Amino acid sequence: MYSIKQEATRCLKCKKPQCSAHCPVSTDIPRVMELFLNGGIREAGELLFLNNPLSAVTSVICPHEKNCTGHCVLGKKGEPIHFYNVESYISRFYMETTDVPEIEKNGIKIAVAGSGPAGITMSILLLLNGYDVTMFEAQDNIGGVLRYGIPPFRLPREILDTYKDVMLRMGLHFRPNTRIGSNIMIDDLFPDGYKAVFVSTGTGRPNKLGLLGETLGHVHFAVDYLKSPEAFKLGNRVAIVGAGNVAIDAARTAIRRNHSHVTILHFMGENDMTANQDEIEMAEIDGVEFVHYAQAVRILENAVRCVRVKRIENEDGSVSFEEDYTEIFDVPADSVIIAIGQGPGADMRAAGVKLTQRGLLEVNEWGETDTPGVFAAGDIVSGPRTVVEAVAFTKKVFQRMEEYLGRR
Repeated sequence: MYSIKQEATRCLKCKKPQCSAHCPVSTDIPRVMELFLNGGIREAGELLFLNNPLSAVTSVICPHEKNCTGHCVLGKKGEPIHFYNVESYISRFYMETTDVPEIEKNGIKIAVAGSGPAGITMSILLLLNGYDVTMFEAQDNIGGVLRYGIPPFRLPREILDTYKDVMLRMGLHFRPNTRIGSNIMIDDLFPDGYKAVFVSTGTGRPNKLGLLGETLGHVHFAVDYLKSPEAFKLGNRVAIVGAGNVAIDAARTAIRRNHSHVTILHFMGENDMTANQDEIEMAEIDGVEFVHYAQAVRILENAVRCVRVKRIENEDGSVSFEEDYTEIFDVPADSVIIAIGQGPGADMRAAGVKLTQRGLLEVNEWGETDTPGVFAAGDIVSGPRTVVEAVAFTKKVFQRMEEYLGRR
């Protein structure tokens, strides 16, 4: 186990760093390491913050094995650089110790709907460039999925509180418990002087299995459970249907809060899980049991009925999965948590913005909707993606928004 400084020292400062090339926001990792080692922790923090306003978050919850760490040249023959550990330390230090600079206001008022990853990123970019920003949030605090979907043992709430404090000191106007598409429509904003609207309301509506038993009292959706796990009494045995990061988060939370025995049911194999590999490993350490090739077909009062799934390798090299109804089995469960993805709610349809067939906001490659002055990014555009991907696209949308505002 290396210390933060030792980890930075191990970096080769490659001239063509593959770690940076495979980072969705192209973080200049060699330069950050160099500044840090030469005593320039504030300069390194500023470099990270200006390139990725959410660096203090993404350094904690990024799928590092797919991005920077997974492409470190040292990993070919040994241990790769765990840059995210260095990044987390620098970013937290910078956010907690740096004074907010005096920023000349340009008098242009912008509305930001949603305070998740995209909303925070856009708000910071706008505030840094002198815009007057009002953030509308349906919940009582900022963070969106970061606060209400990721357990605090993975992402400490103090990080989000620090972001809120920094943005407020930068001049942010924050309106909690205000849902765009319900309390206020997008068309209501422009008459009050807003020159543009950025929508990043996320995908908070859980997908259903469509099975008998889904409405029973011991069945819950993972996104609802993760918002307030203290409100749920799960019992000793919990079955979770799903194999993504949300399923893993729900499983690890249930073990911590309810001391339950947790079983994750997955209709494909171990290598087909969509959750981050390091999170899967931590879940195994925590004691989560995985049952693969199990398709839930009905929810009973005290169990989930499943059929075995066969993995079939086709002649063309593709793989398919087929349910085998000759092998039916029950997984005991005092509670069942469904974690098979999320979609958008009805808010945006009511708000009057054009949607795709999936109910997501329809935008062009720059995040522009068909309504002039309305831009969007985040899960409400792409469906659930990683935080760093939301940051990358939001930066692109900010550029186009500035061009649009410059023409007015």
